[in-house]
Amino acid sequence: MNKRILGAVLTIALGAGTIAGIGSYVASAKNDSKILAATPDGTYTTATGAIPHYTLDMSVYPDSMFGGHGKDGGPHPDYVSYGPVTNFTVPAHSAVTITIKQYDSGEKITNPFFAKAHGTIDGTMMVNGEKVTEIAANKVGHTFTLHGLANGKDQLFVSVPLKYVSEADMPDNGYTKSPSITTFTFITGGEGEYVWNCEFPCGDGSYARFGAVMSTMGYMSGHFNVVKA
Repeated sequence: MNKRILGAVLTIALGAGTIAGIGSYVASAKNDSKILAATPDGTYTTATGAIPHYTLDMSVYPDSMFGGHGKDGGPHPDYVSYGPVTNFTVPAHSAVTITIKQYDSGEKITNPFFAKAHGTIDGTMMVNGEKVTEIAANKVGHTFTLHGLANGKDQLFVSVPLKYVSEADMPDNGYTKSPSITTFTFITGGEGEYVWNCEFPCGDGSYARFGAVMSTMGYMSGHFNVVKA
């Protein structure tokens, strides 16, 4: 396959990937100064009225050669990676719309829970222009899974699958010109520090394939800070 790192063969229970996949990252992520702030985009109408609206754009690449890790892909040029950065800030009590361009291929996800949208407005997402609540479990490339860890803060859980790029559209070199595009919106609560990670186990054989790239800062996991507007 063109996918640089093969997916897992084990079923990962909800939460298990969270613990294994971001353990190393959480310990050191604050050393990463690259942070992308959400862009203001007017207001968003909800059932209870209009609230501030913000947007974020990111991508997922089959390797780290897209430039975000420095010259020649940095220390791990063959690692799959989110970009341009993996740390984000968004305002509290706001609607946040995230658009993700997925340039990687994929296969069947080990836990079908993560083939569905969770925590988004109406439980839906837009996948390549189509409004859906899930995608086929055997067509997942990666996921964006956001969750809270701190007690005493508003809990925030958002998870969407990212549809894979077909093998026919995966070039031998560089990136496809036809990425899969996923867009979703959710509402933040109060201020708090959260983390996100990919729940498609695309690491090495350690920690049920949540090791290597998935536990290395700046690749398939990051911090997501909800801050005062």
